[in-house]
Order: sequence, then structure tokens, then C-alpha cells
Amino acid sequence: MLAFTGSRLDRADNVRADPDALAGMMGWRARLLALEGLMPGMDDSGALAWGSLADADPDTELVFLGLDEGKPCFAAVPPRGDASPRMANPAVWQAMASLRADDLAIYGGARSIVDWHARHRFCAQCGGGTRMAKGGWQRDCTQCGTSHFPRTDPVTIMLVEHDGRLMLGRGKGWGEGRFSALAGFVEPGESIEEAVAREVLEESGVAVRDVTYVASQPWPFPSQLMIGCHAHADDDAIRVDETELAEVRWFSRDEVTQALAGDGPFVRPPDQAIATHLLKWWSKT
Repeated sequence: MLAFTGSRLDRADNVRADPDALAGMMGWRARLLALEGLMPGMDDSGALAWGSLADADPDTELVFLGLDEGKPCFAAVPPRGDASPRMANPAVWQAMASLRADDLAIYGGARSIVDWHARHRFCAQCGGGTRMAKGGWQRDCTQCGTSHFPRTDPVTIMLVEHDGRLMLGRGKGWGEGRFSALAGFVEPGESIEEAVAREVLEESGVAVRDVTYVASQPWPFPSQLMIGCHAHADDDAIRVDETELAEVRWFSRDEVTQALAGDGPFVRPPDQAIATHLLKWWSKT
């Protein structure tokens, strides 16, 4: 199972859309996810920590996350969103590695939604203040009435194959020897296949064909959907876009297998990243 997938929560859309039903959920059985800003609180067993709604500041907005075995679950919106570089906090990696899969999925979803609220307190249409609606799955402008919805940014992340070898790249600022799959945001007016082809061409100078989907993963930093793909190249001549990448190389199947085992010519991505899932999938095909 990919990290941040497999949440046990029932999102209960029927409750979100019914103000009376939602208000009825905010009683003694309701649980509040313990967050320190955007970092998860954990109990002595290493699981997500939960409190009651009495633990929340009365002026804080609360997002309805869903039902856990019938128990309503909420999370509080922090004063500020996450403006730091993606994954800049080492404590995030530690939490990702220690939380069990279903807890990590709940945390990922909660982090994305409360971060969105913290960064969207004003209307993009007129600049007026916004207020929470539908249990936190919508914000409405108090001036012009425009409705805003939590966003998810699609990102293609792709393995490019040529003659039994795999193209991987090293990002600027990454440690020496650390490689991963190429990736980039899907732009307006693009299909997934077109985004894969454009990003690979831009970053490596290599044209690709026969793009296929492999798997996807929500990535809450701040709110992306990683769309894992595979493509073929007819030419292996690389021209690196040095504004984005420090290095792009081809690796054999044996080299990828060795790296996955921790003893290869490059350092593989973390277990929680979809890139590692893609490498494992490719090594077995």
C-alpha cells in the first residue's frame, strides 16, 4: 500500500451537506485530531493522538474529517499554512516513517485540508473574507458569494525506459548520488500523457512515447496527487535542463535492483515516496 492511502475514515458527504446533521455530530463522542501546527501529535504507542472538541480554541475553525467507526472526527485549522520549502522539516519524515499506514492516511488528508483553509481566508475573486462551509470542504466569500473548494494539484512522476535501462534524475540541492524518477506538474490544457512527454523533454531532452499509468499517491505537501507513469524512449541522448536538475542518468535493471536493496550505484527515494513503488514495480516487470 502506498503511503497516505488507505484511510479508514468514512468521509460521510451526506453529513457535510446537512448543517443540522453536522451540528449533531459535535457532541461528546466527537474527536479532535491532535496537531501542533501541521505536525501530527502522537500517543505513547506511536499512533495518532486524539482529544475532544473541548481541546479546541473556541475561535478556531474545525474541519469535519469523517467518521471512524461512527465517531465524528475533526481537525483544527492552524493560524498559518505551510510556506516552507516542500518537506523541509526533518520531523515530517520521522513522523511519516513511524505512523502506521491508516494513521498516516488520516494525517495526510487532514494536513492537506487544514493547510488549504489556513492559506485561503480571502477570496481570489474579490479579496473579501471567506468562511467555512460544508464542514470544511468549501469556503464561501462573505462579499461576492463565490464558493472555493480544496484544490489538488496533479503531478506526473514517470519512469522512462530505453533498451532495458531506466532514466533517473538528481534534483538541485539533493545529496550526491540520490536519484529519483522525473516529475512535474500537469499544466492547464494538458492530458496526463502530454504532461509526461513535455516534462521529460524539458528536463532531459528525451522524447517519449507509449505513456501508461501505473499508480497514484496523494502527497500532502501541500496537496498534490502524484500520478505514476511509465514511458518508452527511442533515443538515449540526454541534454539536462540544469535550471531544474543537477544530473540525469540511465541505470540498468541490475543497478536499480541493487539500489533498492541499499547497495547500488545510487541512493533510492524514501519508502514513503511513490518513486520507490515505481522502481520496485519496474524491477519486477
